[in-house]
Amino acid sequence: MSGPHESGTFAALRGQLQEAAATFAGGPDALEGILLGMVDDVDRAVREPLEIFPVCHHSPASATAMARRLREKQPKVVYLELCEDMAPLLTELRNCRLPVAVQAFAGDVDGFPLDWAPLSVVAPITEASAEYQAIAYALDTPGVELVLVDRSADHVFQWDTGGEQAREAAAEDADPPAEAALHGEAVGVELGDLRPRFAELEEHLLRHGRVRHWSEWWHQYVEVPLGDSGADHDTYRQVMLLIGSLFRRLAPGDGARVRVDEDRERYMWTRMREHLAATGTDPADCLYVCGAFHAVSRVEEFGVHGGTGTFTISPRTATTWQYGLIPSSHAAIEAQFGLAAGSVSIASTEWAKSLKRTRVRPYRLAGQAGTKKAPTKKAPGKRTAAPVVVPAPESAAADRLSGFLRRPPVLDGLDEAELLGWSVDIVRAARRNGYLASTADAIAVFETSVLLAGMRDRAKPTPYDFQDAAVTCIEKDAVPGRRDVRRLVEIMMGGDRIGQVGYDALPPLARDVHDRLAPLGLKLQQRGVQRALLDLASRPELQACSDVLWMLRRLMPHGAARPIMGERRLGERSMQESWDLALGTHQRALIELGYEGVSIEQVLEQRLRRDAYGPQATTATVLAAVEDATLYLRSRRLADELGTHALKVLATERSVDGAPEVLRRVRGLLAYYRTSEPVLPQWIESFVKTGYAHYCMLLPVAFRDEDATVGQVAAMLGFLFSMENLALSLGCDRAQLELAVAQSHPEEPSKTALLWAAQVQLGTLSRAELRGRCDALLDNPLVVPAYPRYLSGFVHALEPAPGLADVVVEAVSNAFGRLPDAVLLPWLPLLITTLRSGAAELAPLLIREAGRVFPGRLAALDAWIPPWRTPPAPPATRRTRSGGHDRQGAALLPAHPATCDAVAELLGCTQGWTPADVPPPSGVGLLTAHPATCDAVADLLGCDGAWAESGTSPSGAALTSRHPATAKALESLLTST
Repeated sequence: MSGPHESGTFAALRGQLQEAAATFAGGPDALEGILLGMVDDVDRAVREPLEIFPVCHHSPASATAMARRLREKQPKVVYLELCEDMAPLLTELRNCRLPVAVQAFAGDVDGFPLDWAPLSVVAPITEASAEYQAIAYALDTPGVELVLVDRSADHVFQWDTGGEQAREAAAEDADPPAEAALHGEAVGVELGDLRPRFAELEEHLLRHGRVRHWSEWWHQYVEVPLGDSGADHDTYRQVMLLIGSLFRRLAPGDGARVRVDEDRERYMWTRMREHLAATGTDPADCLYVCGAFHAVSRVEEFGVHGGTGTFTISPRTATTWQYGLIPSSHAAIEAQFGLAAGSVSIASTEWAKSLKRTRVRPYRLAGQAGTKKAPTKKAPGKRTAAPVVVPAPESAAADRLSGFLRRPPVLDGLDEAELLGWSVDIVRAARRNGYLASTADAIAVFETSVLLAGMRDRAKPTPYDFQDAAVTCIEKDAVPGRRDVRRLVEIMMGGDRIGQVGYDALPPLARDVHDRLAPLGLKLQQRGVQRALLDLASRPELQACSDVLWMLRRLMPHGAARPIMGERRLGERSMQESWDLALGTHQRALIELGYEGVSIEQVLEQRLRRDAYGPQATTATVLAAVEDATLYLRSRRLADELGTHALKVLATERSVDGAPEVLRRVRGLLAYYRTSEPVLPQWIESFVKTGYAHYCMLLPVAFRDEDATVGQVAAMLGFLFSMENLALSLGCDRAQLELAVAQSHPEEPSKTALLWAAQVQLGTLSRAELRGRCDALLDNPLVVPAYPRYLSGFVHALEPAPGLADVVVEAVSNAFGRLPDAVLLPWLPLLITTLRSGAAELAPLLIREAGRVFPGRLAALDAWIPPWRTPPAPPATRRTRSGGHDRQGAALLPAHPATCDAVAELLGCTQGWTPADVPPPSGVGLLTAHPATCDAVADLLGCDGAWAESGTSPSGAALTSRHPATAKALESLLTST
C-alpha cells in the first residue's frame, strides 16, 4: 500500500483537512489519519492508468454520469463488476422488459453442504442503473468488448455462507408480498453496494440529516447535489471515491466480510491484468466500472501495475450451474438489498427527470422491450450523416473536491406545479381506493409538504416529504381498501414495475410449454389470471394441452395452473375442463423448471425418481410416485420400476405410520389395473403377497404400541381383509392372520374395540357376543367415561369390516338411550370431537346406515322399534299343496296360466297343460320326452352311445362309468365355466 502524497493534485485539500483535524481534535490523532487517508485513496484511484468509474447500485446520478462518460470517452473495453460466468446471458437482455435478474442456479450440489441446495445467485438489472448503461453501450457498439471480472457464482458460496444468509433472511420475512418474492431465496449480487457498515455512523447520518432511512439520506445528500448541480465527470468521480473511502475506513473490523471484499478486489484486478496481457489493450482505452467501495481498494494487487503472483484463484467445485434470466421487480430489489419501500421506484422517476433536465442520451439495447425509440427528423430527399463523437482529450484530473465541499448547497426553488400535481393525483387515487378525501385534503397535503421540507432544512419537498405529508393528512384509523396511502404514493411515483423475460430468452422447456399451450389462444406471458376452457369432446386436439396443464399443476407452485372444473384420477378422464392460468405471474418458477431438463416430462420423471429413491422415501411416497407416473406420464415402464422399488421399501419398514396412505393407494392402483389391464402387473401381486405377511407380522406390535394410532391399525386390518382373497390366491396362508389377531392384546379402549371387530370378521367372535360386550360396557359406570374411545375404535373398524355398520349404529343408539343426561351431556362433546378428528372419512358410511335403520319421518319415531330390540321370528315352515308338490317351483305356473300361455304361444309350443293328477316329469323323463335336444348335446360332446331300453333308468354312477367321455367333457366344461 502506497503512502500519502504530500504534494500533487490534492495538496491544498490535505492542508485544509489537517487544519480541520487539529482544530476539532486538538492535535494529530486518528481523525487526521482518517481524513488524510481518504484523500490518499481518492488520489490513488484518480492516478490509476486504467480509469475507474465508481458507481452506486440503482443510482440515477451514477446512470446519468455513466451515459455521459461513455459518449465522451468511447472506451474499447469495459470491465464490469459482475459474476464472470453470467456473461453469455447479457445478450438476451434485449428480449426482456426490465427489470429482470440474471440468475445462476444449481439444483444438485457437489462440494457444498447438501442442506444448502438449491443454490441460487441473482443480479437484478434496471434501466436506471449504471451497469445497464455499460452493458447496452458495449453490446450495441461495434468493436467494444464487455468483460465481467467479478467472482463466479460458485465462488460466491465458496467464500461466504451465502446459502445460510439467504435462508435466514427468508425466515425473517416468512410471508412477503408476491412482487417482493420474485427472487425467492436467491443470494443477491449487486454492483455498487454503498452503505455504511458502521451502525453508529449510519444512525448519526440519519439523525442529523433528519431522514428516516438510508435511501432517503442518499437521495437528499448525494443524488440531488450530484444531479441537480450539473456536476461534471471529474467532480462526480472524486465525490463517489471520497464516499467509498469514508465508508471503507469507518467500517468495523468484521474479519470475514473484509476478507471476502479484499478477495473480490484481488480477483477482479487479476482478471483485468490477465485480459490486458492477453489482448495487448492499452489501459487508457479501457473503463473499469465497479462499486465506489471497491474503487478505493488498498490491496496489493490494486492497479494495472499492482502485485502479481500473490493471489491464486481457487478452482470451482464440481457443482453444475444453470444460467437464465428471471423476472424482477422494484419491490423484489428493495426486499433483496434492504432498501426502503418505494425507493427504487422513486429512483426510476428521478432518472427520467434527470434525462430531461440534462439532455443526456442514454444507451438502450436495440429491440429492448418496453422502451421507445427516439424520434428522428430528417429532411426529405436528404440523408443525415451519423454524428461523429470526438473523444475529449485526456488531461490530469484537477482537484474538484475542494470546490465541491466548500460550495454551498444549490437551493432548488419550489416547483409548485409539480407539487400541486402530486397533491391532486394522490387525492384522486385515495378516492378511488375508498378514502373520503376532498380538495381540502389536497391543499393540506401541499402545505404540509412545504412545512416538512422547511423543518428538514430543504428548500424543495422531496418525494419522501410528500409521502409523509400525504399519510399525515389523508390516512385514517382503518384502511378502507387493499392499499394504504403510503402504498398509493409509491404507485403514483412510478409504481412497482415488474419485468418480464421475453420468449426468445426463455429456456427450451419454457418455450416448449408455451408452444404446446398455443392452441388455447391465450397470452400466457402476461401477468394475472387467465381462464382457459377445454372442451375435449368436440376438440380432441386439446387433450395434449390438458396433459401439459396437469403436469404443470404437479410441478409448479399453487396458483400457476389451477383447475376449476375437471379432475384427473386413475381410470377417469374429464370431457370438459376449466383452468385458471397465471404462468406470467409465476414465470420464475417456469424458468427454473428449465434448469432441470428440456421438457416437463423429463423433469417430472426426474422428480418422481428423486422422491422414490430419496433417503426419506417411504412406501406411501413410492406408491404416490407410481400413481403419478401412471396418471401424468402414462409410463408403464416407469410405474413397474417404481412399483418394484416400493416392494423393497415395504420390506424394510418397521413402523405403520404410512399404513392408511398405503392402503388408499394400493386400492386405487388395484382397481385401475383390474379395469384397464388384462392381468395384474407382477409387482403389485408381489406387493400384496409381501404386504399381507408384513402387516400380519407387525399387527400384534401395533396393537400394543402407544405411538401407533387406531387409524393406522385399522388401515393395516383393512389391507389384510380387503386384499385377503388376492393374497390367498397367490399362496398366502390365512393362519398368519388368525395367529396375528390371537396374539394381539391391546390396552387402549379404541384398539380393543378394533380387535373385537377383527375377531367378528374372522368368525372367532359372534355378533351376539359383540353386542353383549357393548352392553356390559354401558352397564359398568367405571367404563362409561371411556365409552367414546370404544366407539372411535368401532367407527375405525368400518375400514376393514364395513359390514359392522349396523352394530356401530346400535352401539351409539344404546348409549343415547340408556345413559342418563348427567352422564350423556358431558360426554357428548367428547364423542363429537372423537368422531370428527379420528374418523371423519368413515362418518358418511355410519350416517347412511343410520338413515337406513331409523324412520324417515318424525311422526313415526314414537312407534318405531329398533331392529335389535325386535324379537326374532320363528323359523318359517314350508307350505305345500294338497298334492304334496312345492309351490315355489312349477306350482306357480298353473296358478298363473295366462303368463305361461303367452310365453308358450311366443315360443310356438302347441302342447296343452299336464293334468293335475299326473306328477311332473323328472329330469330323465324330460330327456326321453325330448330326444332331439339330447342327441344334439351328444353330438356336440362326441358321444356315440345309443338310448337305453325303455323302462330302465341307470344311476348317476352307472352313467359316469358307462360314458366316461361325456363325463370328462362335462367336467372340463364346468371347470372352464
